[in-house]
Amino acid sequence: MMNAELVGLSREIALRRELDVIANNMANLNTTGFQGERVAFEDYMMPAAEATAFRTLDEDVAFVQDWATYRDLEPGARRPTGNALDVALSPGGYLTVETPEGIMYTRNGALQINQQGQLATMDGHPIISLGGIPILFNINDSDITITATGQVNTSGGNRGALQLVTFPNEQELEKVGSTMFRAPVEAEPDPTVQVSQGVLEASNVQPVREMARLIEVQRAYESQSNMLRQSNDMRQEAIRLLGRVDA
Repeated sequence: MMNAELVGLSREIALRRELDVIANNMANLNTTGFQGERVAFEDYMMPAAEATAFRTLDEDVAFVQDWATYRDLEPGARRPTGNALDVALSPGGYLTVETPEGIMYTRNGALQINQQGQLATMDGHPIISLGGIPILFNINDSDITITATGQVNTSGGNRGALQLVTFPNEQELEKVGSTMFRAPVEAEPDPTVQVSQGVLEASNVQPVREMARLIEVQRAYESQSNMLRQSNDMRQEAIRLLGRVDA
């Protein structure tokens, strides 16, 4: 009976983790460039503590374990904005960003010009050019255009090119915040990444699917809680009845 309760508790913990992931997806429905997450589960086989004195063999006990969280890499819908500093990247492409914690990468193309005159994220972190330095604008620059290959041009001339990168395995990226990622090693520029100016990539989270999954997981959690409660009641009743047995 104790094993059954422990297995049930492991499932509750896994379901609670999935609820947290779904809630985070729902909270980022309107976050530009956000990619939804999923939880991967597996069985964890309890190491056998064999008892050889009994006729029947010990049975394996399998617990539920959430061993990984992975991203849904399906691109989100593209939304025209008309803003010259907004860009959307082809699938698999990332912008290179300089942050106080080091080089990071993002698909969030909502950009601005920060107080230092640099092309930057909405958090003010500079976007890195192919030369490894921020893209700097002059005070009189106007008519900013960003080509499909990432060249940044203005009325005053070319200001550099976006350092666009890809990764062999995007799932290896470490998530920092909602749309920033840290890579195991610094990525090399990839000239095949294409840029669309005046467009943003919306979150790829599908509200209807997330709501349906949320309801499903909540019901499973409630059902598991009820089973554990019933199991606990049965054990208490067994103890109560055993206590009445005459020695």
